[in-house]
Amino acid sequence: MTSSFCRHHRIRGFGLSVGEQALTGSEIEQEITRLAEGARVASRVVAKAPARVREQAIRGAAARVLASASAILDANRRDVEAARAHGLSPAMIDRLVLDEKRLRGLAGALEEVAGLPDPIGEIEEMRRRPNGLLVGKMRIPLGVIAIVYESRPNVTTDAFALCLRSGNAAILRGGSEAIHTNRALGEAACGALDDAGLPRAACQVVPMTDREAILALLRREEEIDLVIPRGGEGLIRFVSEHSRIPVIKHYKGVCHVFVDASADIDMAIDICDNAKVSRPGVCNACETILVHEGIAREFIPRVVAHLTAKGVEIRGDEATCALGGARVVPATPLDFGTEFLDLKVAMRVVPSLTVAMRHIEEHGSQHTEAIVTRDYGAAQRFLDEVGSSTVLVNASTRFADGGELGLGAEIGISTSKIHAFGPMGAKELTTTKFVVHGDGQVRK
Repeated sequence: MTSSFCRHHRIRGFGLSVGEQALTGSEIEQEITRLAEGARVASRVVAKAPARVREQAIRGAAARVLASASAILDANRRDVEAARAHGLSPAMIDRLVLDEKRLRGLAGALEEVAGLPDPIGEIEEMRRRPNGLLVGKMRIPLGVIAIVYESRPNVTTDAFALCLRSGNAAILRGGSEAIHTNRALGEAACGALDDAGLPRAACQVVPMTDREAILALLRREEEIDLVIPRGGEGLIRFVSEHSRIPVIKHYKGVCHVFVDASADIDMAIDICDNAKVSRPGVCNACETILVHEGIAREFIPRVVAHLTAKGVEIRGDEATCALGGARVVPATPLDFGTEFLDLKVAMRVVPSLTVAMRHIEEHGSQHTEAIVTRDYGAAQRFLDEVGSSTVLVNASTRFADGGELGLGAEIGISTSKIHAFGPMGAKELTTTKFVVHGDGQVRK
């Protein structure tokens, strides 16, 4: 229990538990057992529910979020005030804050997920065997999915929608910093389940913030099929180390933009600006800019002037410092591999595309990488050889997002290659079973 995650929550500890009263370890265990067993029963109901009913519940949640906007924003203000009082970082607070625009975004994401094709029952790879058997694969729900996350309230509604769209039940354990917001959003989701005639246990927000609740959740392998942690590296390592249940990991987002020798400089500056400045505290923000030496003399002074004017601290290698001047801070080796989650970026000059890709392999986190180039061959090689979950040509790393990539929303961005890789939407929350049609065949 000595991980950075545990120390962090032991110090913060705002929000307590059910009814705002501390619970004993045995009471927490009983409550989590009740939630898990209820979710298992609900998962069977949801898996059999018609697609139109699940869609109705998701659209109903969108309507309820907007109808309850005042109460949800009041709950969020309470969380934000507590977060500031406890000294949370600006990046964490940015992820926590809701306003009317972001609330409309939550509702919009719900509507978009509701409009996605239903993955359940989809038949794949149907083929005829020599003995006449027709063999295929049918897409089915995973069952019960537990999501353990920090700060971002949008995870509550996104997880509800994606799990329900894919026929799963969800247990949601958000961070103590967002407990009141998550409860308010969870109530909107549960009200929509009521309206659609589905069990409330299909979406449950864990009502206590004690870290013991996470440990209890991670022991319920009989009821829970998958755990997805979303948050800082400490949280993810804690969940991975203590879980008896399979975990899909989302580690650091150390994302790169490589500016190739043939890049359009204005385009490259726009992409670097958007990738770093638009929301520096999110996992798809650029953390390192790699610059081909063939364009460095022209590009670096301009991008340094542009980014520093936006408040970005640039930590550069020796060549970047020489070209960028006093506005560049000398980088340490640790800077190339750090997820700053802030208005800071590392910058390095490289002699070739090969060296740029080697740098990404050594220092990246398999999250998202982009190349800015007018050279088709370089672009294709970057796509073929970079092993990250999202690879872009002439576009910002900020597009590594379920909503932007057409998934409606995402449950997280997997940096593991099993069972999903990259942004995970409804389809990624399913698996397949073999289905076989025969005409009296027996094995000989």
